Amino acid sequence: MQNTITSRDNPKIKEYVRLRDSKSARAAEKKFVLEGLRIVEDALRENAPLSAAFMTEDAAEKHGDTAQRLQEKLADNFFVISGEVSKKLAETPSPQGVYACAGILDKKIYLDKIESDGRFLILNRLQDPGNVGTILRTADAVGVSGVFLCGCCDIYNPKVVRSTMGSLFRLPIETDFPYEKLIPALKRRGIETCAAVVDKNAASLKEHVFSGGAAVVIGNEGSGLSESEALLCDKRLTIKMKGTIESLNAATAAALFLWELCS
Repeated sequence: MQNTITSRDNPKIKEYVRLRDSKSARAAEKKFVLEGLRIVEDALRENAPLSAAFMTEDAAEKHGDTAQRLQEKLADNFFVISGEVSKKLAETPSPQGVYACAGILDKKIYLDKIESDGRFLILNRLQDPGNVGTILRTADAVGVSGVFLCGCCDIYNPKVVRSTMGSLFRLPIETDFPYEKLIPALKRRGIETCAAVVDKNAASLKEHVFSGGAAVVIGNEGSGLSESEALLCDKRLTIKMKGTIESLNAATAAALFLWELCS
């Protein structure tokens, strides 16, 4: 029998909203939310630990195969919701009427098990969810061995999750390693660490040859890497600019570094 929710005050709806809006709630309950057909289908495809799903009647009819798979996976935790309830859940301006809750993913990277020829990305103090999500998607596209986030925004922020376009479910990601301990630990594993800097005196990314294991560090959107953070790394690399441009958006710079790192 189909479970239907028409009240915006239903406990399941309140839980979804709480997880959507609160980092502390996500951490305490070890859950996060998904909005949109594509990301929910990616979660199904990657066998993510879904705990509940919600679809409007129109969405369930339009995407019958997805609705059936969700119902088979979740049984009584698959709900058909009214349009008013969908408006309460939605964070995007043009919602598709497809939502889900999932358990926090097991993404830990164990340093003692990483390959010495691995290629890694380190994000240090990035705070814009859209940037972080886009960078993770690019990292997945080029095939990095793993991503470390040090002091960054919550990877389970709904905007990060949407921006990854499903890459969150595929990438090895570590979020709990302090930067000042991570860089020396990677060096001990034979991984060359390279700081992305805006400095005309730094070596050119285009001319650098990545051989063996390597990790690229991208710093904060506004301030980049501090001098002390950059000096922890083996090398300082920069994207040589033409004209009057001084720097690039963090996501754009990361894409260029990732292409050179993994090509």
